[in-house]
Amino acid sequence: MTRATRRTIAALAAAAWMAVLTPMAPAIAHDGHERQWAPSATEAQSSLSTLPAPQVLPGAKPQTTRVQIHGMAVGRQVLSRAGDETLADYAFSERGRGDQIRARWSLDARGLPLRYEAEGNDYWKVPLTERFERTEGAGAQASWKNRVEQGHRAWPEAGAFYLPANAPPEFTAVLARALLKAPGQRLALLPAGEATIAKGATIAAGGRRLTMYRISGIDFTPVPVWLDERLQTAAVVDDWFEVLEARDAALLPRLAAAQRDADQRWSADLARRLTHVPAGDLLIRHARLFDPRDGVAREDMRVLVRGGLIVRVEPDDASPAPPDTEVLDAAGRFLMPGLWDVHRHFAGTDGVFDLIAGVTSARDMANDNLPLIERVRRFDAGTELGPRVVKAGIVEGVGPLAGPTDVRVETLEQARQAVDWYAERGYAQIKIYSSFKPELVRPIADLAHARGMRVSGHVPAFMRAQQFIEAGADEIQHLNFIVLNFFPEVADTRGKDRYTVMAEKLLQLDLDSAPVTGFIAELRRRHTVLDPTVAILEGLYSGAPGEPPAALRGLVERFPPIVRRRLLSGAVAVPPGKEEAYRQALPRLLQLIRRLHDGGVTLMPGTDAFAGYTLHRELALYVRAGIPNAEVLRLATLTPAEVLGVAGQRGVIAAGKQADMVLLDGDPLTDIAALGQVHRTIKAGRVFDPAQLEAAMGMTR
Repeated sequence: MTRATRRTIAALAAAAWMAVLTPMAPAIAHDGHERQWAPSATEAQSSLSTLPAPQVLPGAKPQTTRVQIHGMAVGRQVLSRAGDETLADYAFSERGRGDQIRARWSLDARGLPLRYEAEGNDYWKVPLTERFERTEGAGAQASWKNRVEQGHRAWPEAGAFYLPANAPPEFTAVLARALLKAPGQRLALLPAGEATIAKGATIAAGGRRLTMYRISGIDFTPVPVWLDERLQTAAVVDDWFEVLEARDAALLPRLAAAQRDADQRWSADLARRLTHVPAGDLLIRHARLFDPRDGVAREDMRVLVRGGLIVRVEPDDASPAPPDTEVLDAAGRFLMPGLWDVHRHFAGTDGVFDLIAGVTSARDMANDNLPLIERVRRFDAGTELGPRVVKAGIVEGVGPLAGPTDVRVETLEQARQAVDWYAERGYAQIKIYSSFKPELVRPIADLAHARGMRVSGHVPAFMRAQQFIEAGADEIQHLNFIVLNFFPEVADTRGKDRYTVMAEKLLQLDLDSAPVTGFIAELRRRHTVLDPTVAILEGLYSGAPGEPPAALRGLVERFPPIVRRRLLSGAVAVPPGKEEAYRQALPRLLQLIRRLHDGGVTLMPGTDAFAGYTLHRELALYVRAGIPNAEVLRLATLTPAEVLGVAGQRGVIAAGKQADMVLLDGDPLTDIAALGQVHRTIKAGRVFDPAQLEAAMGMTR
């Protein structure tokens, strides 16, 4: 599984990967600190027991590496070699999902693929097959076919490396070794693109030397892989995903720290180059300024910014700017408060894409805690590009379908420890996940509320949304849990049924029935907030292999070729005979969104998907549901600030507020798609040019 695929999984599955402390069995987190909550051996064994027996080439000696999610074994990669053929049998399982890929390949003397064949299924259990082959000699040809593309071309004389659409982790190391042999350590990629490699840190341990190599050209940021002194694969480590031999498990903190240091230096250099800090005051002139408090855009306004705060907002009388003031002439453009995305799981370049899209505030809905705390500090200091972040801390139960987080709570005392840990580190709320014990919801809600924290989450399995809010939840993540409230027979919502079954149940749901209208009234009476994430549900129900997610249509074409290719599938496989239910799923969800809004339920837009651009799609879907444009803009600016307790600092463009704004070329009051026409993003008075940021991500115009 590629790094980009893993990042997509993290977003789609809302997987939150924590690193905090367990009185039972301390484990070492990536940052070298002890964790307070640790997954049990029973849970790890349960995940592994669901995997099929691996295949091995006849007569070959298998080499097994384990697949982990923050230290919990969830799968394996078994390599075997015979002659010039390699077989990789790769599989992992978490919450009933996970890749299973059996791939065979052979290489030429330069390490370039001669043949590649794979079969299996992706993370969502959608079947896949893939084939690449090339001929040799005069007139050599290369051809390939997978579920998102097929093609052929003359084999280039300088050679090229076919990068599979779905590959086991080992193939990252195969590419690294080929790059190390290549002239200038540079290779053309098939179907498109180019990759380079650079040597990073070396770690000595137990008589071995492990070296990090960073491959550029296959993701928005360099992708690391660890090779030993014989250039054999030692480890593939990502933000939450690890593939390594058991003997190297103790090295994981050092490997992760070295990768983190390299990533931070890369991010700091990017921030230094692409952040414009005015030398003195900043005066934005001749702006059409939107105020979410009354939904009105006022013509020809000016905004004076000093030291990251707004000093004055007033009609522009064309008087000269004060001395030593930098002027940004809006020239009639639409100026509005910076956008919010209330459902993020920050990783990689998410912060960059938020700023590209005008997102200046966000809420992280579960992450690797200590690294997240440090990342937010870098965002605030300007040494990494990203928005302001409100932190939510996840709590989960145990079991084979539990989310891959280290914060496992089975007792009231563990709940108390979790709440205290989060509260002491500035977290604003607790997020409950799907395997959390229903009987602990009320106690942990009381504990969180006593510390001034909010409570939200997935509705735990064997609990309904009605019971969840009665137990003290202030907010619900994902619209599907509202739908499933009316179908108690769907009791176990820990697996993908919470998505697939919902599509079928929607057609049975009468939105004007007494149970539905009564529950909407109850949500309003309790001031329960909903974070619907409609765009991600649209992607699951309305997508198809070979097509980009709806939120990225018109944008994927501008991504680097290899990244573009990986984003061409994210849909759930449609069960036979359920085509009509899936076709109707999105329209029905939008009808429900309209009923909720009209019924007085507070909506806060979040994405849980590709950063930045997906928020624009989320808001467009609200408009499509029938919510007025001005109201949608309020939901994306002032409403989250009010709900999350920071309206005194941001959410409107007014004197004394933080200088977080977005300047648009179009008018979203008449066409919500204008949100995609960001001219400048301003966070804390610092100015960002989205075109420059996109170019740094390898995007074309």
